[in-house]
Amino acid sequence: MEQLVTDYGYLAILIGTFLEGEVILVIGGFLAHRGYLDLPVVIAVAFIGTLAGDQLYFYLGRTRGKRFIDKRPGWKAGSDRVFRLLERHEVLLILGFRFLYGIRTVTPFALGLSGIAPLRYLVLNICGAMVWALVVGTLGYYFGYALEIVIGEIKKYELLVIGVLIVLAMIAWVGYRWRGRKPDV
Repeated sequence: MEQLVTDYGYLAILIGTFLEGEVILVIGGFLAHRGYLDLPVVIAVAFIGTLAGDQLYFYLGRTRGKRFIDKRPGWKAGSDRVFRLLERHEVLLILGFRFLYGIRTVTPFALGLSGIAPLRYLVLNICGAMVWALVVGTLGYYFGYALEIVIGEIKKYELLVIGVLIVLAMIAWVGYRWRGRKPDV
């Protein structure tokens, strides 16, 4: 496993943070604490992944937003919430949407649809992505430290911890997707 993490850990973090990312980044921070990965590189890769994903979603929102939202009622509710927040807290929303559960994925898409200037979004998105990667990556690192204090010899439990984190992430993802689906009437 150590070789697998060493060979593909950063790539997994890049892909995971491009798509969503919190749990992947926490696992990356944990693996950095365990010495398999380097924390500054984990944070940098997560920054690149989340920034690239959110920029892509922003431009998709600008170019295909209305049609896409109209076909997805689950995203419509999320985008309506984003538009309400945008009216009152534009800068704070762009800086902090990664920390808002339930609208993290739809926000850059809705922001592209809203007509915000691309350069303004890019600058604020860079700042927000940097803060998010630093905070969540560091939390993952200290999560490993806390587990080591509580459990003691963490080496024999690290596979279990990583497995539990992955299972929890999958359950949360499935629950989120399931909750967004409405039965056809």
